[in-house]
Amino acid sequence: MAKWSGKRASALFNSRGVQFSTIVGRKPSRSRALAFISSPTPMKRLLLQRFSSSSSSLNLKRFFCQSSAVLTVDEHAAGPVSILPQMPRFDYTPPPYDGPRADEILRKRSEFLSPSFPHLYQRPLNIVDGKMQYLFDEDGRRYLDAFGGIATICCGHCHPEVIEAIINQTKRLQHPTVLYLNNAIADFAEALASKFPGDLKVVFFTNSGTEANELAMMIARLYTSCHDIISIRNSYHGNAAGTMGATAQCNWKFNVIQSGVHHALNPDQYRGVFGSDGEKYAKDVEEIIDFGTSGSVAGFISEAIQMPNLHAFLMGVGGILELAPGYLPAVYRTIRKVGGLCIADEVQTGFARTGSHFWGFEAHGVVPDIVTMAKGIGNGIPIGAVITTPEIAQVLTGRCYFNTFGGNPVCTAAGHAVLKVLDKEKLQENALIVGGYLKDQLKALQEKHDIIGDVRGRGLIIGMELVTDRTKKTPAKTEILHVMELMKVDFLRIDMGVLVGKGGFYGNVFRITPPLCFTKEDSGMVSEQKSALLHSSSVAPFPIFAVGCDEERILIIISFNTDFFVDVMDIALSKL
Repeated sequence: MAKWSGKRASALFNSRGVQFSTIVGRKPSRSRALAFISSPTPMKRLLLQRFSSSSSSLNLKRFFCQSSAVLTVDEHAAGPVSILPQMPRFDYTPPPYDGPRADEILRKRSEFLSPSFPHLYQRPLNIVDGKMQYLFDEDGRRYLDAFGGIATICCGHCHPEVIEAIINQTKRLQHPTVLYLNNAIADFAEALASKFPGDLKVVFFTNSGTEANELAMMIARLYTSCHDIISIRNSYHGNAAGTMGATAQCNWKFNVIQSGVHHALNPDQYRGVFGSDGEKYAKDVEEIIDFGTSGSVAGFISEAIQMPNLHAFLMGVGGILELAPGYLPAVYRTIRKVGGLCIADEVQTGFARTGSHFWGFEAHGVVPDIVTMAKGIGNGIPIGAVITTPEIAQVLTGRCYFNTFGGNPVCTAAGHAVLKVLDKEKLQENALIVGGYLKDQLKALQEKHDIIGDVRGRGLIIGMELVTDRTKKTPAKTEILHVMELMKVDFLRIDMGVLVGKGGFYGNVFRITPPLCFTKEDSGMVSEQKSALLHSSSVAPFPIFAVGCDEERILIIISFNTDFFVDVMDIALSKL
């Protein structure tokens, strides 16, 4: 007989007053659930009514879908019980989708789109709808989005106030050219400037983070009359010629001219040569200036947290690495001492995502000379920006400089709405609280699963690095792909899909960057699913839905509302 074991399972049962007394000793019927459960009277009546009636398998399936979790029990092994948590309730049903199916879209994509475009998962998802922290596929299945459109969705998918601003502006005026006056661009620039310290108040709008970083580097070179730029190894700043030079990773470089950029040691607290000693890493910047330049530089560009870029789910770039303490202040002093400008790349770390601050650089106690941003600025609308001081901005006045679509009224109306929602719904505070809770849960999983080498990040920008050997820090490249696939699977067709990205130079770091409306219930689901999938030695997905029909497993329902992300993560990790 199967035995119920595992401290967590016992805690779950006791916390709800539900006890599992026995399981029938023969192979369960393929058409009827065979289980006896001792529980309070209302629960017992409900279970007996559901299990003993002549209900169809569809009704039994509906019962599973309405319940909080499912236990998968191996009848021949006394191992820990796997909890299959149910996604938190959400009051939204997408309209029916009657468009092309995934196979047809994939065929067209393969024929007509660039072969450089990757796609996630062995069986790519056709995502057709989204609402807040959830996405829906062509069949109406719901997925918890822990990827956030690659750290782009901050307010939530299709947030009503952002959508309203877009629709209202689109109905009135889409694109007049920024050479005419329009209140949308001016109002947003003013609101954006109010979020910055010091004299950072002059805004240039672009269409992407790559464009923003290109412009920032050009401004630094014009202002200083120097050409040399310093960036950090393992960084990503864009995929145009100039920003590709600042990007310091072979995975993202083509063989084109990328002159005048030097790459300093990465202040990586997990794999770096100096551990958490930021001052020692900063000395490398001094040596680059002394031995690799004329003694002057145009500037230094870095993120507050090294991030994977937009395609990092396949190859990996930064890996969500927090810079070693003391690093940025020391480097900023060095750069300014030789007349250079300090550029903060906030394309992915900005807009309240770190929780403790609105901008990532603020956590390091520094004020940059130039700040770039994109992604979260428009909650999915293509817009980027550069902000600097009035003095530095003057370098562009010698010629006419503007961007045809930069500052488009529809995009800036969306951006302004995003700022209002972030403040109104206190999403920065939510990122701090929920992100801290999630990080604690993942740290707890690290103690449980040897494959978790490191958990790091701030707010709702968290990385979890998988290694096959903690001492050697051997990247678990294959294992992370397997866990991602299992987390995506709609287990037992009871609404359990979780979407998460990966990054890092070796592609072995889970990238958790959900919308900032993420809840504690959501965060719990992800980490639990990962934990369970890493813990198990089995590589097969969970059995196809049925009540007590599998040859080796018995499925039993329990009434328990668990934190969704943690639960799903736990399951996923236990399946390795």
